[in-house]
Amino acid sequence: MPFLSSAPAAANDRERIAVLWCNLGTPDEPTAAAVRPFLAEFLGDPRVVEIPKALWAPILHGIILRTRPAKSAAKYAGIWTPEGSPLKVWTQKQAKLLAGWLGERGHRVTVHEAMRYGQPSIPAQLDALAAQGVTRILVLQAYPQYSGTTTASAIDAVNAWSARRRRVPEFRFVNDYHDDPLYIEALARSVEAHWKHEGRPDRLLLSYHGIPERNIRLGDPYQDQCLASASLLAARLGLAQAQYQVTFQSRFGRAKWLEPYTEPTLRALGASGVARVDVMCPGFPTDCLETLEEIAMEGRDAFLQSGGKAFHYIPCLNDSPDWIDALCALAERHLAGWPTRVAAQNLPR
Repeated sequence: MPFLSSAPAAANDRERIAVLWCNLGTPDEPTAAAVRPFLAEFLGDPRVVEIPKALWAPILHGIILRTRPAKSAAKYAGIWTPEGSPLKVWTQKQAKLLAGWLGERGHRVTVHEAMRYGQPSIPAQLDALAAQGVTRILVLQAYPQYSGTTTASAIDAVNAWSARRRRVPEFRFVNDYHDDPLYIEALARSVEAHWKHEGRPDRLLLSYHGIPERNIRLGDPYQDQCLASASLLAARLGLAQAQYQVTFQSRFGRAKWLEPYTEPTLRALGASGVARVDVMCPGFPTDCLETLEEIAMEGRDAFLQSGGKAFHYIPCLNDSPDWIDALCALAERHLAGWPTRVAAQNLPR
């Protein structure tokens, strides 16, 4: 297959630099017809499901994609907003705010949001940046903790796009920021703001997206990074070990995933006499199906139906100033050395 051509840049053109802010993705509509291609792309990614294609494809297309889209669509419908999918809405807002904050700090940088699955796709956004003459791109992802199932998958998509180009921009990738002090501080301030209005719970549950346990045995650092983030957050909040707990949600299939699982833990806490639980999802910078439906709805029901008295969901960081400040500082650190600075006379007064 021939390489795609790029227009040659003039010798006196200044360098153009961009940040690609990547999230997992979402269907375009809360309908089975829209969910089906989204799930096909997501579950067809070998980084997500590490089963030989010859074995997995008949299961995916013959069973899962015949039954699951309608069920998932009903769940999406329960969290859909007038603006659209919460994940997409928040990701767009974060990209816009990041561009603004970087501009205020004197950087001339383009920021585009992209989705690993669904639209706007990573290849489409890279095409748009290439058409604008962008020469350097920082790939920054909405995954504070590294996993091959998420972080590496997005890198795969960038590399697949690059393999088709004759002229490839210079790339930098941020693999993780699970222990970044400003990220931890943003989480802590979010918790403290909630507690200021609602008081403290009997237990703070920190729920992360799960992955198969096998992935950890094969070298994925995700579990260690989740535990490290939780430990740093607990220390910042001054919590003793008995005051918080780490769990993992969104199990799929029959394989053993990271434990303890979130919903059974909530049921056990309710049955054991724990009156109030607050749940936060530190691995999700944007609210989405997994937080708004699986935790704030299903998790609440599981806890209250098992005997718990009060359940509080602490929203994701979304567009909080503390989080955008952390994201901006993270981008600045990884943009260092690239000519992003606007001349002092051009800065707003």
